[in-house]
Parts: sequence; C-alpha cells; structure tokens
Amino acid sequence: MGLRAVVSAIFEFDRGAVRKLIEFIRSVYVVVLFVVLEAVAVNFYAHSTAYTQARLLTRSNRLLGDAHGLVGDIGRYFTLGRENRRLIERVAELEERLAAYAEAENAERLESYIDSEQDPKYRMTTATLVGGAVNRSQNLLTLNRGYRDGISVGMGVLSPSGAMVGFVVDCSERYAVAMPVLNTSFRSSGRLAGTDYFGSISWDGRDAETVQLSDISKYAEPREGQEVVTTGFSQYFPEDVLIGWVERAELNETRTTYTVHVRLAAEISRLRDVVLVGNRDREVVGDLQEQVRQNGGAISPDRSATTN
Repeated sequence: MGLRAVVSAIFEFDRGAVRKLIEFIRSVYVVVLFVVLEAVAVNFYAHSTAYTQARLLTRSNRLLGDAHGLVGDIGRYFTLGRENRRLIERVAELEERLAAYAEAENAERLESYIDSEQDPKYRMTTATLVGGAVNRSQNLLTLNRGYRDGISVGMGVLSPSGAMVGFVVDCSERYAVAMPVLNTSFRSSGRLAGTDYFGSISWDGRDAETVQLSDISKYAEPREGQEVVTTGFSQYFPEDVLIGWVERAELNETRTTYTVHVRLAAEISRLRDVVLVGNRDREVVGDLQEQVRQNGGAISPDRSATTN
C-alpha cells in the first residue's frame, strides 16, 4: 500500500506540473505568436529590396556602434582611478623638474646644472590617503607609503594641484602619518603673493576651510582674493607653493599687525591622492642648526677657519 501511495503521488505531481505548463503556455502563447509573426514580417521586409537591406544594415551598424561606445565608456569609468594616479605621478615628476630648474637663477647656473647632472634640491613622489579626518582639532592623515618607498619624516604634502596640505611627522616601513594644516599644532610660514610681507600659518580649530596668517605688518594692506604662498623659509615646502586666498584681514588691538584669514586652496576633506616633496638639504641644514644651538649660538674660530 505504501508503494502504491508513492506512485500515485508521483503521477498526481506530474499531472499537476503538466497542467501548470499548459496553463502557462495558454497565458503567453499570444505574445509568443506575435513575436514570431513580427520576426517573420521583419525578415520578409528586410529582404524585400536592396534599398531596405541597406537601410536596415545602416541602422543595425549604428546601434551596434552605440552599444560598443557605451561598453567602452563604462570600461573607461572603472579605470579612471588608475589613470588619475598615473597623471598625479606624472605631475609629481614634472614638479620635481620644475623645482630643479627654479634653482637655476640664470643661464650659467642652468647650464652648469645640466652639465653636472646634479640632483635637484627637491624630490617628489605620490601617495594615497588610507585614513584620516578633519573634524577634530588634532587631525592626522595616514598615507600608504613608508620608508621602503623613500618616504621620510619632514617631507611636505601637497594636493594634486600643488597646494599646501601638511607634512610627514611619523613613518614606518609601509605607512606614513602626516600633520595637515588643519591641526592646531601645525606651524609654517606664509607670504602675501607679490609682496615681502610674511607671517606664521596656523589653524584656530574652527573652520575646516580657513587658516590664519598672523603677524603681518600693518603696512601690508592685504586684499581680498590675494594669493598666499609659502616663503621658502620652511624646510618642508618649496617657495611659492599656493596656500590659499585672502578672505578677510583684521588688525590687532594695538593696530600694529594683521591677522589674515586664508581660504585654503586644497580641499583636504576630499583628498584621495597627494604629492610628497622632500628637501634633500633638510638634514644638512638641520644638523648645522643643531650644532650652532649646541655651541650656544657661537661658531668657534677653528670651525670657521676649517669651513673657509
């Protein structure tokens, strides 16, 4: 009895499946028939005359070309990140060459530079941000490059367009940590473009798009929209790196100096790739300054005679 029940259930299931299949065909057969008839009609139409065949071939080629173009555009979209990194690396290479030529102030120095093939003062490379934020007072940025990639503490960090971002404060074999200008401990020098008036760049921790240029002489008369650039006094950045533009300026209580509010050129909150710039003379200058400090600011006659 058990076997008969199983066999009966199987037959019942098959009958139910066949019934559902027939019902499905009944529900769609009109659409299927319409599609088949349309295909036959189009086939007859396409082969009716040579002119019709030419028109259909032109239309089909156009549609096929549009489809290939769409697929190509989608493929290019997904490779934009890689192409962008290549462009940034190329920009870094060109910036390094430009910094080298800037060191040659006249034709004679440029010729001697080319002949001697000496290393430029600044070397540049690229990195990608893998961590960081700008919503705190002590913000830090983590980069995907480290000692093994030639990164070292003290290298300046620039945006892909060449604007100031910060400088490297710590480094491991594979990663580096940079202090952006949006950190209340950040200090560097800045100058009003086109003038000799300079001051100290810092951040008050308020607006993530604005920093302060302080101790600017009252005779400077900063103008709204005027560029603010690096001075070259800092060992982190080359001279004339763009920092931002004057937004407003305020005289202090004694009316002797300005505090200039500078809108940053670099959108640090949206950064993905950066350019790192290293000063080849930084360690030499730092060692020399440290020796002078250890000597209490005095240079011994013997050392002066030796260097001369």
